[in-house]
Amino acid sequence: MDFPIVELLDDELSSQWLLKHFHPDGLKCPHCGAGVNQAREFRQTKTSQLTVYRCNQCQGIYNLYSQTVFEGRYFRPAQAVLLLRGVIKGQPSAEIGREIGVSRQTVLELRHEIQSLADQHQPQTRLTDERTETDEMFQNAGEKR
Repeated sequence: MDFPIVELLDDELSSQWLLKHFHPDGLKCPHCGAGVNQAREFRQTKTSQLTVYRCNQCQGIYNLYSQTVFEGRYFRPAQAVLLLRGVIKGQPSAEIGREIGVSRQTVLELRHEIQSLADQHQPQTRLTDERTETDEMFQNAGEKR
């Protein structure tokens, strides 16, 4: 059974969580690097209810989703958090889509983008351990499905 739990999450708390994880050094202009304190509120998006800022230095516009996989998408912050949660948990795309109210294809596209970025950020060097324990090799062995 799918629960449309997106209505149960607070967009303000979700925005704070996304800001903390997507912009750990604070929200900055992607064009010139000026902080949000050097910008003015430009408008509020209708669908996602995000504040769009206009930089006072370069006149560029940006929001919470700038330079993330959600840039140019119209997800509410609660939808973005739930999508990330579902992808990380390994939920099927169709189930995530039904829960947050978007198409399976949209979830699948974002899933591929997230997985690609995660793969790019994996360390390329070998571990320094000379020995490997068996539980490190077979993490999912014996799991029932």
